[in-house]
Amino acid sequence: MSVIGWIGLGNMGAPMTANLVKAGHQVRGFDLSPKALDAAAAGGVTPVASVAEAVKDADVVFTMLPKGDHARAVYLGADGILATAAKTTLLVDSSTIDIESAQQLHDSAAAAGFRFVDAPVSGGMSGAAAGTLTFMIGGEASAVQDASNFIEPMSANIIRTGAATTGQAAKICNNLMLFISLAACAEGAVLAERLGLDKQVFWDIASVSSGDSWALRTWYPVAGVVATAAANNNFAPTFTAELANKDMGLAVAAAEATGTPLEIGAHVQQLFQRLIDGGLGAKDCSAIVTLVDGTVDQLR
Repeated sequence: MSVIGWIGLGNMGAPMTANLVKAGHQVRGFDLSPKALDAAAAGGVTPVASVAEAVKDADVVFTMLPKGDHARAVYLGADGILATAAKTTLLVDSSTIDIESAQQLHDSAAAAGFRFVDAPVSGGMSGAAAGTLTFMIGGEASAVQDASNFIEPMSANIIRTGAATTGQAAKICNNLMLFISLAACAEGAVLAERLGLDKQVFWDIASVSSGDSWALRTWYPVAGVVATAAANNNFAPTFTAELANKDMGLAVAAAEATGTPLEIGAHVQQLFQRLIDGGLGAKDCSAIVTLVDGTVDQLR
């Protein structure tokens, strides 16, 4: 049994830590939200009152935070991880953040004498609960290997991506493709219906043809077709439009930094921004379909 410190116990962190507890680890967790702490405690996590308490004598510390600003604050702050953890503690950031922040965390951890990997995940809340996430891990080879041993109870796939920040790069590019696919599903689904196709018949065709995608099979944005789709529940969130917009923003920023044209991605981000501006940022990202079928005002 290992001692694991965990910072960030939201929709992903809580089920992920529950799987670590089931695997026999002792997990101490910290979050600014009392509600999140209570939810994690129900899964067997020992809630603590500070970052310092979470990381004390830990074998490994995981962070799962919303943005690069949060990750930098947690790692680099006066009472943060680098200031309070033992140098022998392995550090694993599973947040989805910008490349610049990820590089800063790698550099600062190394300068302070820590081993650090960036290890974002794919699979959403359902994958977190089922322990079937895909982890993309960037960093020094021995640190990546050691991190993989701790990650195993939370994952179905552990993919070593290479040097520092390549885990974040993989996640950013993967989500760029995902959300473009989702937007395409929304447009195709609405057009098919207006051309007289039955929604189930069209899905049956697309799912075994060249229009197939993970978004189509899992998040199809039309009610009554795919059991896991948020469209069946008035777009209650499985992955919010706000988070999708954040991830698309990371891709657009990375594209600008590398001189890469991202015309389709930039347009899809604008669609998510329209949902947010309309007060629908907390709805599921697949609510992007309402911008196509004209029902966005009914969702507010």
